[in-house]
Amino acid sequence: MIPLLGIDFTLPLKNPVLLFSLLLFIILFAPILLNKLRIPHLIGLIIAGALIGPNGFNLIARDMSIILFGTVGLQYIMFLAGLEIDLAEFKKNSGKSLVFGLLTFSIPMAIGTLAGYYVLEFSLPTSVLLASMFASHTLIAYPIVSKLGVAKNRAVNVTVGGTMITDTLALLVLAVIAGMQVGEINQEFWIRLGVSVVVFGLVVMLVFPLIGRWFFKRFDDNISQYIFVLAMVFLGCTLAELAGIEAIIGAFLAGLALNRLIPHTSPLMNRIEFVGNALFIPFFLIGVGMLIDYKAFIKDWNTLQVAGIMTACAILGKYIPAWITQKIFGYSRDERRLIFGLSNAQAAATLAAVLVGFNIIVDYKPVNSYEEVHLKSNKLTTEDNSQIVFSNFQKGDYPKVGSEALVQNLPANGNYKLSDKTEMKFVQGKLAEIRIPNRLLNENVLNGTILMILITCTIASFVAQKGAYNLALAEDNEEESDDVNTVESDEKILIPMKNMETVDELINLAVTIKSKKNKNGLFALNVISNNATSSGLENKAKKIVDRAAVVASATDNQLNMLMRYDLNILNGVASVVKEHKISDIILGQTETLGSSDSLYGPLTDGILAKANTTTFIYKSVQPLATIKRFIVVIPERAEREIGFPFWLLKIWNLGKNTSSKIVFYGSETTINLIKDIHAKHPVEAEFNLFSDWDDFLILSRNINKDDALVVIMSRKMNLSFNPIMNNIPNYMNKYFDKNNVLLIYPLQSSFSDTKLDLKNPGALDTFTENLERLDEVRKLIGKLFKKK
Repeated sequence: MIPLLGIDFTLPLKNPVLLFSLLLFIILFAPILLNKLRIPHLIGLIIAGALIGPNGFNLIARDMSIILFGTVGLQYIMFLAGLEIDLAEFKKNSGKSLVFGLLTFSIPMAIGTLAGYYVLEFSLPTSVLLASMFASHTLIAYPIVSKLGVAKNRAVNVTVGGTMITDTLALLVLAVIAGMQVGEINQEFWIRLGVSVVVFGLVVMLVFPLIGRWFFKRFDDNISQYIFVLAMVFLGCTLAELAGIEAIIGAFLAGLALNRLIPHTSPLMNRIEFVGNALFIPFFLIGVGMLIDYKAFIKDWNTLQVAGIMTACAILGKYIPAWITQKIFGYSRDERRLIFGLSNAQAAATLAAVLVGFNIIVDYKPVNSYEEVHLKSNKLTTEDNSQIVFSNFQKGDYPKVGSEALVQNLPANGNYKLSDKTEMKFVQGKLAEIRIPNRLLNENVLNGTILMILITCTIASFVAQKGAYNLALAEDNEEESDDVNTVESDEKILIPMKNMETVDELINLAVTIKSKKNKNGLFALNVISNNATSSGLENKAKKIVDRAAVVASATDNQLNMLMRYDLNILNGVASVVKEHKISDIILGQTETLGSSDSLYGPLTDGILAKANTTTFIYKSVQPLATIKRFIVVIPERAEREIGFPFWLLKIWNLGKNTSSKIVFYGSETTINLIKDIHAKHPVEAEFNLFSDWDDFLILSRNINKDDALVVIMSRKMNLSFNPIMNNIPNYMNKYFDKNNVLLIYPLQSSFSDTKLDLKNPGALDTFTENLERLDEVRKLIGKLFKKK
């Protein structure tokens, strides 16, 4: 110990403050330094782990704390993959995921088995187990893909789905081979495994969403929600292990189960990603690096030979399925890079397989000397921590048959098992017999696996980064060359607010429906009357807009805070709409009909009359994240209104970001147009014909308590106006009082006679009533939906 300022600098470091500081600086500076060299930061963390680990400078021991945080990081990667996946695309591509999953399992299995049996001359069970290590993979490069904004790409969906298939099959092979070695494979084994896996899957996919919806409805504390999510993830991991499968499967399914309950734009989602990417996932990568023992690669040629063959098999076995998948489904070269980059990295399941195989002892082989290690001292440690002392040995000597030894200062006598399972028999203080274990996977395979992990993770990170970067760049270039890019920059959403209780839900709705790249187009407004004399009103207004800014910032969005003195609220809102060229307004509704901010109260009527924007009137009775379905009712001729593409895009964002199902009710013409959009831009949706607004209340039969009703309204004297709309506010408060309700007044032509101009959605001219002009609507929607 060096008594400098009372800190113990003996290696490996044991001071927790010093340890954590070192790890944090590595997590901080590895990405900063390597980004300058265009090297994925994941590689930097793995290399850093190798340098500071027990096989490097021995600064940090790979103890339980590193293993714990690393395990959390691995499960976090799989959980995020399930949580961020686009469920509509996932269902759409489920067949393709199955094809890729079977390809990326069967091809590495075939290559690995043949290489193990004929090239490395292993036994058949060893060769099959070795091949299962190549068949599995870990989504180590997923954080890179997610960071570059292409996590919802179809190739990523297919790869993530295929990952679950191949990892499950590979781990099943591991269980079977391990069971065969200890004689446990029988009918009872298969029945027990099958029943436990089915029960596990049903519990996670059916019970977890019920528990989550119940919790989120009753508890809105940010910390409690995050801890709840983390607890559910590891409950899923625990149930997976109880069912006899790997914990990573449980983490992924927990992500799928909670996918609908955690909107992708919500503050909770932002916290989940932040904590994982900042802490847990880097710990996992550093822990992987600590496993690398560079000394093993130079100890003998066999290790390098085995490592080279294993690495070649792993790379080839993953590249061929990626190439075949690209050709079958017509993917681009960069999408193939994504598939290969995500599926080439070997880590979690591979480590599990090699450690299980290394610990399975097939039989014992008698030898004359124990040459597994040089003695750094004259002692060997047994399984029960006894010390066998070879008194006449020098450093570097090997124990041999006939060597003399002491145990507890007495001549060694009897049988002893070392920590590496080697058995030694002593008679009257002399070594009489040495039996070393013949393992299913030997030490060369163990060391070769570590080198394979390093190489495949490096290649995977570079390839995935290149593919994701090119795809993201292509999307940006396409957007920049498209005239519709100005729509997104001109999207400005105004949220007038006067009640602290409605702030969170109004901001969450705004964040959910806005375009994803619009980071500074939200405006929170509180209007104070010119006649007000109390300073308390200004303080209250400031608290409300400050709270709105906090909620928005939790989702990585900047909120423009506006406080305005005016004659009345209506004049203040109308003036802000003109001054800031607002495109959308979100209004909250209180429970009492007729109050100043209720549906069709004085304020709402006035805003609808003075502001030609897409106006949303929202009544919330439960959190947006707990909604199962959005029931969208559309009037006839709505598709001919100039605001049709813009509110439809908002509905699409609502479905995409909440992963909730959208159920459309409308005329045949409108539904067919929306179906065309759905074919190219899928969300989970259902389509129903409905045109008899006189029988509007019949819809109440199809609405459950966790559904939200969305009604597309119209101002009087416009194409899509229906007299029944005058009754909608009463229906909302009488028949749908237990449901969230969103009324949408589109941008309409009665306010403006200017031409159709995408650069100014607030001044769009009407589309003609002629049905032939629907082609123009389709083109406009197609452009807008490229931006969503």
